[in-house]
Amino acid sequence: MTRAGRALLLALALSSASLAHADDGCTLQLGHGWPPATENHGSAAEQVLIGDASPALSLTWLPKRGAEQSLMLLRPADGGDWTLRHAEAPERIDSWDTGGGGLKRILRIDQEPELREVPMPAMLATRVFDGWQRALQAGVPADRVAEFHDDELLLFVIDGERISGLEPGCGAGEVLMEQAGQLIDAADEEDADDRLDHWDDLDRSLDELHDALASGN
Repeated sequence: MTRAGRALLLALALSSASLAHADDGCTLQLGHGWPPATENHGSAAEQVLIGDASPALSLTWLPKRGAEQSLMLLRPADGGDWTLRHAEAPERIDSWDTGGGGLKRILRIDQEPELREVPMPAMLATRVFDGWQRALQAGVPADRVAEFHDDELLLFVIDGERISGLEPGCGAGEVLMEQAGQLIDAADEEDADDRLDHWDDLDRSLDELHDALASGN
């Protein structure tokens, strides 16, 4: 998709977000902490995908089928560029073992994730961190706990604060998911010059997110 096409899609998403908010129809299905019956799977996924890293921000997908994946932003120790990392499990972590004549649920934690990472300009990474934190704080009340959902789940962790639930489909949360896609594209881009296009797209998206949050949409 061209940059103009991505910009148009983002503008349409933000327009839809504003309308949804105006109608009070935009409620993010996200809450604080672990959703019931999720912590074992989620902890195993984070163990494999994140390991000993301490990202400032992480987003982990727990799909109903297929491999789990995680997106991370890691602060630098020296004040330079941040690190943008995308990790994906080679095999589904939450799986079933049919050995021994029975069916047994297992967590495949003895595997090395496929990692792709790139340096990310500190100013842009900080804007992502601040924007996501503000969007989730605005959209997820502090007293709302995560609920059980029998569907693909998302695990956000920002500075140690866990917010979990279903993928947002409206409001600023939907814009976060578009930005997550842009970040994955950037992490998977090998050419540094081409990666600049992803940074430009992301920067414009963050401007729109800032305006939406400032107006209460």
